[in-house]
Amino acid sequence: MLRIQPGPVDVGGILLDNHLVLAAGVLGTTGASLARMLRSGAGGVVTKSIGPYPKAGHPGPCVAVYDGAVMNAMGLPNPSRDFTAELAAVAGRPVVVSIFGGTPEEFADVASWFAGTVKGFELNLSCPHAEGYGAALGSDPDLVEACTRAVAATGVPVWVKLTPNVTDIAACGRAAERGGAAAIVAINTVKAMRISTSLRRPVLGHGYGGLSGPAIFPVAVRCVYELYDACRIPIVGCGGVATADNVVEMMMAGAAAVQIGSAVLDNPEIFAAIAADLYADDGVPATEITGCAHA
Repeated sequence: MLRIQPGPVDVGGILLDNHLVLAAGVLGTTGASLARMLRSGAGGVVTKSIGPYPKAGHPGPCVAVYDGAVMNAMGLPNPSRDFTAELAAVAGRPVVVSIFGGTPEEFADVASWFAGTVKGFELNLSCPHAEGYGAALGSDPDLVEACTRAVAATGVPVWVKLTPNVTDIAACGRAAERGGAAAIVAINTVKAMRISTSLRRPVLGHGYGGLSGPAIFPVAVRCVYELYDACRIPIVGCGGVATADNVVEMMMAGAAAVQIGSAVLDNPEIFAAIAADLYADDGVPATEITGCAHA
């Protein structure tokens, strides 16, 4: 397998220790869990999404695990502003806070709590199962641009996480770029649902949710590929990444770095495992393969 040279990477003004980033919503709920992922080899971490008000989330069951896929409907549970205290454990490290809101003003308000204490923000404009938030805004390019602009005004680098559940993800990517995004994250979960035939009711307490894991990797690769052609800012690939070869493929599609989420559930040491296969001192420069599938 092709291997790349190790070392830090700058993605839209955020300096990562390597190309592998913990995705939002997975072991990102406390400072201790974020620190654990950094110690285990993550080049950067993204927190659980934090919003303007505390939320308990959806009723359970909230997660269902299948062969090659994970389906969830968490409902954006979060402690809101109280989460700021958790960041002391990872001060100075490559930490990106995922934030959400129902309006550009709410996004800006939440961002103001963390400005000056984190390396960047990731705007959750893509959660498919939180009414009034996430993809409810992220499917409208005008709202994507407005929310991005509101947070970019803080002067802190902004990554915008996009939903695949739209007709034209490139239009949303261009809107984020117009709004001042430093990078795009693609993608969040794919809309999904399962029904228990024995109970005659949906498997998830919320009824429907989002699908992640290796099953959506081809969807993520295509979205990264389309965004690389449509936008000039860096792209962070996310969705089903579980191996070093997945990382290389995502980079060839156009990703400057990747996020890893569901794979952490099977192996909390996944970052070290992937890095061992991905990096070699005599490997090729990462910039040499980023987007090479477009040549």
